[in-house]
Amino acid sequence: MSRLSCSSRLSRSSGSRFYWRTEDLVVVGLFAALAKVVSLAIALVGGGMNPFTLFLKNGVSTALLVVLVARVGRFGVLALQLFVTHMVSLLMFGGGMISFLPALAIALFCDGLIALFGGYRRLAAVLAGVALYDFLLRGISIGMSMLSARENAGMVMMAAVMIVPGYFGCLLVGLPFGAKFVKELRHAGIVREV
Repeated sequence: MSRLSCSSRLSRSSGSRFYWRTEDLVVVGLFAALAKVVSLAIALVGGGMNPFTLFLKNGVSTALLVVLVARVGRFGVLALQLFVTHMVSLLMFGGGMISFLPALAIALFCDGLIALFGGYRRLAAVLAGVALYDFLLRGISIGMSMLSARENAGMVMMAAVMIVPGYFGCLLVGLPFGAKFVKELRHAGIVREV
């Protein structure tokens, strides 16, 4: 019995800094899968990739991302979520790995900004970090479309036009509803406070 209590005490004290808890890893995986499934369902029910479904699905995904970052509250949560999302995209659609390394750098940068500007328990820092993360990922999308379709400027403009409603969905739906969800989940004790 004492060996078990000593082992759990040791894992709590040394593991909290350098290791992820299993619960946090499961939460990241569930939220990444949920965001993918909900986005796909909204696109299918909404009739494809029209501006309204782009607006709505990106708003829902951003709200889930805000809740995830506030719930887990550890450096690297955006990077881990990005890794899981890219792996799911690779398995479902067979692509998207060319943008993985720049996106990983952006995720680590935004994780660092969140940690620098108040940490993961401050909702304003989480919202600013997620908004910047979404904005920079969309910049990578435009950059990849410029790289792959540089001979045809019309295709690049179409990609840019398709990205704009999605980012407005992030700003107008995802961030406010994500903040509301985090406040409610903190009240319920699901998202921890300092």
